[in-house]
Amino acid sequence: MTLAEQLRARLAAPAGPLLTGDLNGDAPMPDNGWRAAAVLIAVTDRAEPGVLLTQRTGDLRTHAGQVAFPGGSIDPGDSGAVDAALREAGEEIALPGDAAQVVATLDRYHTVTGFEVTPVLAVVPADLPLLPHPREVDAIFEVPLAFLLDPANLRRGSRWHEGRERHFYELIHGERRIWGATAAMIVNLAQRLTWP
Repeated sequence: MTLAEQLRARLAAPAGPLLTGDLNGDAPMPDNGWRAAAVLIAVTDRAEPGVLLTQRTGDLRTHAGQVAFPGGSIDPGDSGAVDAALREAGEEIALPGDAAQVVATLDRYHTVTGFEVTPVLAVVPADLPLLPHPREVDAIFEVPLAFLLDPANLRRGSRWHEGRERHFYELIHGERRIWGATAAMIVNLAQRLTWP
């Protein structure tokens, strides 16, 4: 059975409640509506699968310096979330679109910055020669899928945003802090995916 088939077979109805926005409650819809976005949860095809993540550059307008999945806004030329996630991964980390085997689109998540994000779960070959986009990505790294899905590695954090204390989940892997929307989408994935 291929890794994509294993992931597809292990995706199920959520084992618990899913996060739709941060831990303060659902993010309020912006006056001009949600901006559609998509991210790629790229699982590497190896004996112990990993997940590709990026460290964003420190001078970006939004989410500067944060750990994130490759992704971004769904553009008018995109045919949907899958197309946008693959295009953005190509732009941000030079992932060839034909290298990704899409497994599923997952539960949408609303960010406090006004995005409705659709995660796209896919399998990619291990050890691809990926390159970070110099203006958007400082680093590309891989975290074991088992680590991300283990509830023992999850903790709660908080910070002030626009005069309000915001609560969120976070994971610490080595020197990297995975938090906010990225951690929330990982929490949702863990509710749906049993691994190994």
